[in-house]
Amino acid sequence: MAAEQVRASHILIKHEGSRRKASWKDPDGRVISATTRDAAVRQLLTLREDIVSGKARFQDVAARYSDCSSAKRGGDLGRFGRGQMQKPFEEATYALKVGELSDVVDTDSGVHIILRTG
Repeated sequence: MAAEQVRASHILIKHEGSRRKASWKDPDGRVISATTRDAAVRQLLTLREDIVSGKARFQDVAARYSDCSSAKRGGDLGRFGRGQMQKPFEEATYALKVGELSDVVDTDSGVHIILRTG
């Protein structure tokens, strides 16, 4: 079973269409509720470019900008198997090679970029 598990970190940007419109950064959800999906994607793509270009480290960007509580661990979600994450997130993670960074992935939580770490 362990062989089927992966490890990943992610950066989540929530938006007005997110299932839960609150986060550790925005407990009242004021900013999230006013953020369109397009704006969230633009922000995520800018952050991704900073990471890919070497201007910023994934962990630092996650810690500062991610709307997920995993931000305090640099975005690390630990190990997980199939059926534990939302389907689009799971599929994107399993499709990556270790060390590879995803494009924008949409889930009910918001928009993500995923770094497969194991």
